[in-house]
Amino acid sequence: MTTRKHQIAETLIGKHYDAMDAHTQRVARHLTERKHVSRNTAEVSEDSMTAAQRAADAVARFGGSWSFIFIFGLVLVAWVILNSFILLRYDRAFDPYPYILLNLFLSMLASIQAPIILMSQNRQAEVDRKHAEHDYEVNLKAELEILLLHEKMDALREQQWQELIQLQQQQMTLLEKLLTEKNQ
Repeated sequence: MTTRKHQIAETLIGKHYDAMDAHTQRVARHLTERKHVSRNTAEVSEDSMTAAQRAADAVARFGGSWSFIFIFGLVLVAWVILNSFILLRYDRAFDPYPYILLNLFLSMLASIQAPIILMSQNRQAEVDRKHAEHDYEVNLKAELEILLLHEKMDALREQQWQELIQLQQQQMTLLEKLLTEKNQ
């Protein structure tokens, strides 16, 4: 950025350009170069996802749904009924009460599902952080643009006052001239 552009950004933001953080410098550059800051951050985050991140999101989406709860509940009930029926009928079940094999499967499911959901949440937190940074940049640029508009309005108002004063002085001069001509 040129020195003039630095001065504009520094005046509006109130900090020396080199003392600004990267986001503020980016906004200052976009402001002085008259470029837009906004972009669709959803597209950027979707394009940069790996297959593992997509899988983690799918697992978290399904694991946190009512469908999962209903299907899981049905499997548990079927497991208990099936083992109870086999135990009653044949006096021997593959997982008799207290259902130790079922507890093992539930523990394994939880131990695998929990980290996958955490990975998805961590990725979503990163996406949310990027959205927040983008929102900050857009809001800062909007605020600075409004400040620029206020400065332009103030400059126009000042110019109009100067023109009014000049016009009034011309009218006073003409009135004085008319009065002196009338009195002669």
